Amino acid sequence: MKTRLILKPGQKGTKRLTEKYGDDLVCVRYWYDAELKQRLKTVELVVERTDWTPPPPRFSADALVPLHIEGYEKDLQAQAKAAGARWNPEKQLWFVKYEKIVGTTLAKHILVDAKDNHGKSKKHLYVYT
Repeated sequence: MKTRLILKPGQKGTKRLTEKYGDDLVCVRYWYDAELKQRLKTVELVVERTDWTPPPPRFSADALVPLHIEGYEKDLQAQAKAAGARWNPEKQLWFVKYEKIVGTTLAKHILVDAKDNHGKSKKHLYVYT
């Protein structure tokens, strides 16, 4: 099956569903099944709303964060340089202020320390969401 169309509430093709589900309607998807030769219309609904306090940011705006960028990723290296990053040859990492890369593709290359299930330190890339 393949999704060809995703509509938000209020867009053409969602009027009746918006009237039926109101603010609980998140989106309408159209799926196409070539084998069965069918089109399926599905809806995504909110089924629960609760209060939530977001966690504090992992990094402060002025924190210096390490970026792991491979040598062949020349475009990313250029982006890092443009953001003011500096290369540390001893650590083989780029360092830049977090505020300069938040919300960019470079944020996906932040290297953070983490612990495995046995308490041993390991490094992994931080995936910005």
